[in-house]
Amino acid sequence: MFAEKWAVPALRVFLVVLFAVLVVFQTLSLPGGIAYTTSQNPHDASLRWPLTAIAVFLVLCVEVVLVATWKLLTLVKKDRIFTSGALKWVDAIVWAVVAAWVVFAGMLIFVGFNADDPGMPMVLFLATVGITVIGLLMVVMRALLRQATTLRTDMEAVI
Repeated sequence: MFAEKWAVPALRVFLVVLFAVLVVFQTLSLPGGIAYTTSQNPHDASLRWPLTAIAVFLVLCVEVVLVATWKLLTLVKKDRIFTSGALKWVDAIVWAVVAAWVVFAGMLIFVGFNADDPGMPMVLFLATVGITVIGLLMVVMRALLRQATTLRTDMEAVI
């Protein structure tokens, strides 16, 4: 109980900081960095806008996870985490992870067929596997939350 008392506010502070950094990254750093890189490599100039869109979308997926986590923390604080309302926020996390996985899998396929060396395909493969693990973990966590919600509802009906 003590850990929860300080962990939730601390996590909220870091979620706000991370969200703010991601917004700056998404609106300034990524577009500027991609523009600079493609201007230095003219043969990659056609990739500027697709890469920018992909990068901004992936950061948006992370932002969705952060907002959903914030909402789940609110439910934890109100002792309402084991309700059906929590499932929609876990679903939002699952769908954001699925969306990121689709993008990474697509990039892996595209880069895998067009790469001259195995470096970038291996990095994309590693990222895709990591996102797969996170997605499957969230599916398991959703099932556990659903079971706990059902048990809590049953217990409240008995009491």
